[in-house]
Amino acid sequence: MNFIQTLAISALPIIFAITLHEAAHGYAARHFGDPTAWQMGRISLNPLRHVDMVGTLIVPAVILVLSTMGGGSGMLFGWAKPVPVDFSRLRRPKQDMLWVAAAGPGANLIMALAWALVLKLTIGGSAYGYSEALREMALVGISINGVLMVLNLLPLPPLDGGRIVASLLPHRAAWKFSQLERWGFPILLALLFLGVLDTILRPLLRVFNTLIRTLFGF
Repeated sequence: MNFIQTLAISALPIIFAITLHEAAHGYAARHFGDPTAWQMGRISLNPLRHVDMVGTLIVPAVILVLSTMGGGSGMLFGWAKPVPVDFSRLRRPKQDMLWVAAAGPGANLIMALAWALVLKLTIGGSAYGYSEALREMALVGISINGVLMVLNLLPLPPLDGGRIVASLLPHRAAWKFSQLERWGFPILLALLFLGVLDTILRPLLRVFNTLIRTLFGF
């Protein structure tokens, strides 16, 4: 496929994977007592409310270009506008933080399973019409949701995995661990450029893809 075809097939699963991840945080926060995202109009399934020009559109597009040209790793990722969450307004801030943080990766897991079902239904179907496009779209959907789920579950603040770890630690240890948050993004970028992030993620993604194949009998 050329870049235009790849972009057309990949756009929908990428945008929904990135933006619904953030929307899930907002829904969970409101459920547990924090209406901040709701008051700011950020609790919505409308992807346009969560799109970040760089993270949702430009970065995935560049990765797709490099992958199409044969110069990229093919590991899709991106980000959306973070949904504002005021953890102090949660009914039980420390305990509820776990569920608010887990909601994003949980949404990616559900979407990956949904795309796997689409793939299962299209396998063996006609090679004409929309079947081939749906198969390719489903493969992208499984891939991007798997990457976002595994990446965000890494135990590094401010990633969701870091917040989950903080919610499980004793108060003093949780406070000290949370101080890493200011360095979290630079650490993540360093791991990315040094190739360490790829080394960490790929074995986890192989396990994830094996589970998907086993579950759906691919």
